[in-house]
Amino acid sequence: MKYLLAIVAILAIALGVAGIVHGEADDSPGLQLLGVALIVGAVAFGVRLARRSR
Repeated sequence: MKYLLAIVAILAIALGVAGIVHGEADDSPGLQLLGVALIVGAVAFGVRLARRSR
């Protein structure tokens, strides 16, 4: 179960990076902000998951 949640966090980070890249090409600051928010949330979730597993 932990591995599945870690994979979901990694996919969320990849989706956030894709959002930032696409938002930069389209000159859309809102999409870039959503991408950054998604990355920050996924990293926070991953850190929380790692700390709880110990």
